[in-house]
Amino acid sequence: MFRESFNGTNKKIFWQELWRHEFEDALIRDPVVIVPVGSIEQHGPHCPMDVDIAGPFYMAVETARRVNDFPVIVAPPIWSGFTHYNMGFPGTISLRIETFLNLVGDVCRSIHANGFHRIVLVNGHGGNDAPIRVVRDTVSEEDVFVVAFSWWQMVADKMLALGETDDGSVGHGGEWETSVMLHLRAHLVYQARINADRFPNPFSPEIQSFARFSERRRDTAEDTGTMGDARAASLEKGQKIFEVAVDRLTQLVTEFHQVPPRTYRQFGSHCE
Repeated sequence: MFRESFNGTNKKIFWQELWRHEFEDALIRDPVVIVPVGSIEQHGPHCPMDVDIAGPFYMAVETARRVNDFPVIVAPPIWSGFTHYNMGFPGTISLRIETFLNLVGDVCRSIHANGFHRIVLVNGHGGNDAPIRVVRDTVSEEDVFVVAFSWWQMVADKMLALGETDDGSVGHGGEWETSVMLHLRAHLVYQARINADRFPNPFSPEIQSFARFSERRRDTAEDTGTMGDARAASLEKGQKIFEVAVDRLTQLVTEFHQVPPRTYRQFGSHCE
């Protein structure tokens, strides 16, 4: 049954499409579950609202398609994020931080309660970056061990090497997010409205690397909601960075598959 469900060109990869017996078959083969995490928010005048969920979702899907030796299951995306600072432009939907932490934490707990002990959170929204690590560290005390990161952290070296304008930063609707969108869904990029903008951090250059405010409408110089130079974006760049991300995510799930599940108190009380 595993071979029918998870191998081959028509294999099932989506959690919500599996039958109960397929979950049972998957569980005996050390599966990995990928949870895409993102946000619905403005991304400048040229990109759709779901940029931050599209990236991690398609990366997870392509990874699951490529791995045939064991089940890689893509959970339903967590599309709502912590992004109040984008509310100055229409279209953004934001959760309170407590709601977001509880939502992601409960999803991880539920997946673990079903017997799946290898969970990867792949995030696409900057405002979720620190919170998903808080979730990671919180649920571990309950023996729920997850790996949590933002997709651009997988490819930081390549973004720096291949980028032309944004100094390797993923930005916000800038060079790299727009490039990935051009690769994945070019029909949703409004080409005539592609722009360049910046976040005018008021601190000196040597301080800006670690001192910054929440951004967007008040602080983007041209009031576009964009951070970075989307004019430097291209489908070719998006394809290159997407392929590297999928390669590295595939390597991660392969190594994770081989790692025995952890338990928080395997060495005794954590207070000793």
